[in-house]
Amino acid sequence: MTKQTFLKGTLILIAAGMITRMLGFVNRVVIARFIGEEGVGLYMMAAPTFFLATTLTQFGLPVAISKLVAEASARGDHQKTKNILVMSLTITGVLSLIFTPLFLLFAPVMAETMLTDGRTVYPLLAITPVVPIIAISSVLRGYFQGKQNMNPLAVSQVLEQIVRISLVAVCTTIFLPYGIEYAAAGAMISSVIGELASLVYLFIAFKFKKKIRIRKQFFHSIKTGKDTFSQLMSVSLPTTGSRFIGNLSWFFEPIVVAQSLAIAGVATAAATSQYGELTGLAMTVLTLPSFITYSLSTALVPAISEGMEQKKLQVVEYRLEQAMRLCLLSGGISVVILFTFAEELMSVMYGSSGAAVFIKVMAPFFLLYYFQGPLQAVLQALNLAGAAMMNSLIGAVVKTGLIFALATRPSLGIMGAALAIVTGMVLVTLLHAATVSKVLPISIKIKEYAMCIAIIFVSGYLSSIMKHYIRFSGSEAVNLVGWVTLSAALYIILLLLFRLIKKDELRRIPVIGRFVAR
Repeated sequence: MTKQTFLKGTLILIAAGMITRMLGFVNRVVIARFIGEEGVGLYMMAAPTFFLATTLTQFGLPVAISKLVAEASARGDHQKTKNILVMSLTITGVLSLIFTPLFLLFAPVMAETMLTDGRTVYPLLAITPVVPIIAISSVLRGYFQGKQNMNPLAVSQVLEQIVRISLVAVCTTIFLPYGIEYAAAGAMISSVIGELASLVYLFIAFKFKKKIRIRKQFFHSIKTGKDTFSQLMSVSLPTTGSRFIGNLSWFFEPIVVAQSLAIAGVATAAATSQYGELTGLAMTVLTLPSFITYSLSTALVPAISEGMEQKKLQVVEYRLEQAMRLCLLSGGISVVILFTFAEELMSVMYGSSGAAVFIKVMAPFFLLYYFQGPLQAVLQALNLAGAAMMNSLIGAVVKTGLIFALATRPSLGIMGAALAIVTGMVLVTLLHAATVSKVLPISIKIKEYAMCIAIIFVSGYLSSIMKHYIRFSGSEAVNLVGWVTLSAALYIILLLLFRLIKKDELRRIPVIGRFVAR
């Protein structure tokens, strides 16, 4: 199996993440066009169950598998790799047998009582087959991550979105005559088929690239896999705990915000609208660039795990420094674009610039947020997933407390909630950094970081001037695309001029890398 360098694997995942985000946006537009606002409402009410099913069936195993497979590969221990796969498939198989019937059984109850709309039972039932599909694909994804071969992951992500978009119009059109709830179920079915296509591709890739036979002595591997099970659980349980804390915090957030705004004297309808602007609009835009740091996180776990297993601390420190610098460089241009063009982005995307004020306040803090995922990945690779979970818990508690403390003030209102959210994010990032620094020295080259911060400020200033003096057409969307393109080009040119992007990193950029490096 072809093993890729950390940077090459990251770039492949970034490219796939960008394509997937674009296709995902197209998918939402298609769904909205075919089933309308009411159908989208039913679809979105059932969507959290999709994410819950994903969290429960994966059980944090992709990260654990990635870490353990990387360590086993570093030792050349093929039998250990087989034991990891066998035990992981057993765990996910058992979880599928538990959760699939539960979803089928409780779908009517969830629709009537929790979602308060009986029609959501149809999309809920339609999504049930995804449980065993995700269970198997999560194991295969973890295996390829551990082998540091990101091509199957990238292709499977893009393939899933292509199949989903291709079928969503067909499925919704077929079911629409029976009612809007059936059309929403049709949209869910297209998602399930997309996941199935992704699994089929991953299985074929695994079949041709693996060097081990899974079925041979399968049950013997289960009986002798007690240590492997313990090792998997030591990573997967805290990882699942971190996600559960995030989901629980997300559950309580609107409740605390609503109560706080009521104390501040904000009417219920206005509070709902303000919270929608903050989380549904502003936060969606602010987290868009996170696919870059997600790609870094995915590639970091096996890279760090392999280095630690081989006791190559210099390589581990270099990977960490490289990841932190990439976070700073990619996060910098994201902050420049989000802060400078907040009004235009919101207006073009949502037809209203009301939420732009939240983006302007929160964007600078999100520069630290973009470090959070890679730092958490490092903690997981260093067997400190429990510490990462505790950091997430502290951040969630502080955020919830601050929402109540700040949003209850009439002078702040919903802006107090925004400040509390970014405070929680920054705190978790700093706690992750402090925890990592206890084990590994985080190399911060003051000159490079200061120069990058200066470039961010200069790019932001020049972009704001450009916005006032350069016009491409009468269309706001065309102007926005032109401004963003010029801002990104200016930022990259400044990075190249001041040599903040290394030559060996440039060479690994597909197609244009070698030319630019010269």
